[in-house]
Amino acid sequence: MKNYLQNLGKSIMLPVSILPVASLLMGIGYWIDPAGLSGEGTNALAIFLIQAGLAVINNLSVLFAVGIATGLSKDGNGAAGLSGLVGFLIVTELLSVNGLSVLLGIPAEEVPMAFGAIKNVFIAIIAGTVAAYLYNRYSSTKLPTALAFFSGRRLIPILTAGAMLIISAILFFVWPVAYNALVAFGTFISSLGAFGAGLYGFFNKLLIPTGLHHALNAVFWFDLIGINDIGNFWASTGEKGVVGMYQAGFFPIMMFGLPGAALAMYKNAEPKAKKITAGIMIAGAFASFFTGITEPIEFSFMFAAPGLYLLHAFLTGVSMFIAATFHWTAGFGFSAGLVDFVLSLRIPIANQPLMLMVLGLVMFAVYYFVFDFVIRKFDISTPGRGTNVTTEVEGGSEASTTETAGAGITSDDKYGRMATGIYQAVGGDDNIVSYYNCATRLRFELKDADKVDQQAIRNLGVPGVNQLDKNHLHVVVGTEVQFVADEMKKISDAEIKDEK
Repeated sequence: MKNYLQNLGKSIMLPVSILPVASLLMGIGYWIDPAGLSGEGTNALAIFLIQAGLAVINNLSVLFAVGIATGLSKDGNGAAGLSGLVGFLIVTELLSVNGLSVLLGIPAEEVPMAFGAIKNVFIAIIAGTVAAYLYNRYSSTKLPTALAFFSGRRLIPILTAGAMLIISAILFFVWPVAYNALVAFGTFISSLGAFGAGLYGFFNKLLIPTGLHHALNAVFWFDLIGINDIGNFWASTGEKGVVGMYQAGFFPIMMFGLPGAALAMYKNAEPKAKKITAGIMIAGAFASFFTGITEPIEFSFMFAAPGLYLLHAFLTGVSMFIAATFHWTAGFGFSAGLVDFVLSLRIPIANQPLMLMVLGLVMFAVYYFVFDFVIRKFDISTPGRGTNVTTEVEGGSEASTTETAGAGITSDDKYGRMATGIYQAVGGDDNIVSYYNCATRLRFELKDADKVDQQAIRNLGVPGVNQLDKNHLHVVVGTEVQFVADEMKKISDAEIKDEK
């Protein structure tokens, strides 16, 4: 189950990666004309850009159906994505208010209200998962000659359609019950107000080590149970000062808090490790401030100092609570960095967003002084300190004070060197079952994760290595992970070719 949720989180990143495009279009549109689509807008270019952004926001569930089916498929083939779309359309048309009105022969107003919300991310996840399962199992199936045209990948949309017909029949009875339960859950969270936002922020951070935070985010950010915080914010729909409450408190943490923590860790690094630690912390702080990518910093102390990371999760919850209490709101399409903050400033529903920057300055000071005190008080081995000292060696490469492993890397390309080092350290094709990358990590499924030389991977300068269990390992690379994954595929393909 955990492995499925991790893969689902990876797949969700595909449709989520489209959100920055929508936020960029709508942010610029509202910047040109804040009246936008309110009926008072007069600037044609602004309306054009906002409408273009809404085309993405309003069809996010469709993108989820396609993206999840593609992401969960064994080879990312487009046939799986098409099948996910087919499955989603079948359910949402059959169980729509108009569809059921015709099917049951009753007026539309008598159809249970739950079916008015059938076109949502939850249904998209079901459709995408079913399509991917069928693709992985039956995409190589060969039919008799008379039906050969429908063999292989062409068979999957047909099977998906059949499966979703059955699921639609089940959902006819189950969905109203599930919908009411989901609404009750959403209402419960909403009833907690600012405290609920704080709890969400706390658990969001606690789940990052496992990669399962994406599943939690879907509850609050998308239309899974009716909250849809991101979609409503960029569409400027809902109550001002409330919409955006599950996003706003992240800005002070990502733009200011974590850079403050990075400065504290640099300050406490040993003199011989200052230069290397500075490089790691500056890169991580810039990524966190500018783009909202926090994992390079978080993984640098997450496992070395779990108590410190728990404190970070608590402070994130505090930031979310404060922002929600005072109804300071802003939103993001990708993450809570400077780019999204600037774009959200002119969205009409944003409420006192500049106060988040004031809170951010406070959080910078809190993180710096608290981290500095805790690191010194409890002698914590943060990067560049204690057992995590990394120093420069001759030739400008990095090495730990422990023996350097994974030697023999000769590529002049930094991504190639890193890919080669990681590939060797995890045991190569003899130990790798599969791997893929998300926004910042390489996620491995291995025959035996205990055989991995984690120190050799750390010596490559990666922010973190996380062994989840006997068979799963995450290597946090950062925002350039795609290039490392591409180089690793070249290495793996070359190994296979040599064996042949």
